[in-house]
Amino acid sequence: MTAPVETKVKAASTAAFLVGLAIALLNAVAADSSLLGPLPAWLQAPVLALVPTALTWLAGYQARHTPRSIV
Repeated sequence: MTAPVETKVKAASTAAFLVGLAIALLNAVAADSSLLGPLPAWLQAPVLALVPTALTWLAGYQARHTPRSIV
């Protein structure tokens, strides 16, 4: 029998997917580097990596813990 997936894991995974999708859509619409134009080129790659990570962490932190049943 498998354990149900905890709410925190679902929230974090969903956030990572949605943020990644949003970045991909913005990149497809903008199709140039002006999306992050105000940032120096050396800072754009770390920002693209850290923003989804931070939002995923926040979603997991904010989600309720799923109580385990005693078997």
